[in-house]
Amino acid sequence: MPRSGDLYEVVFDRAAMADLNVIFDYVEDRAGPAIATNFVNKLYDFCQRLEHTPERGTKRDEVRAGLRSIGYRRRATILFEVDRRQHRVIIVGIYYGGRNDETDFDGGDT
Repeated sequence: MPRSGDLYEVVFDRAAMADLNVIFDYVEDRAGPAIATNFVNKLYDFCQRLEHTPERGTKRDEVRAGLRSIGYRRRATILFEVDRRQHRVIIVGIYYGGRNDETDFDGGDT
């Protein structure tokens, strides 16, 4: 765990950014642009808060070594890794509405 006051940098890989766009489009189609913007902004902010507590969530080593997951409002699952040497949290995927996160990591190549 980081010492008090030590913050981790939170970065989103390309796939996670694409996931946010897909989530926005999905919510926008069903609830409109204002609700989609609000939801995705709050989801993004939730991810950013991992800078304080990077070891949160559940270890998912059965999917890929070092992978962790955490839920957001029972609607999304965030997959991330913690790089202790570089003091970073890397968001590798964000899955909305029951999408299967494990199939994206079959074979361990990302």
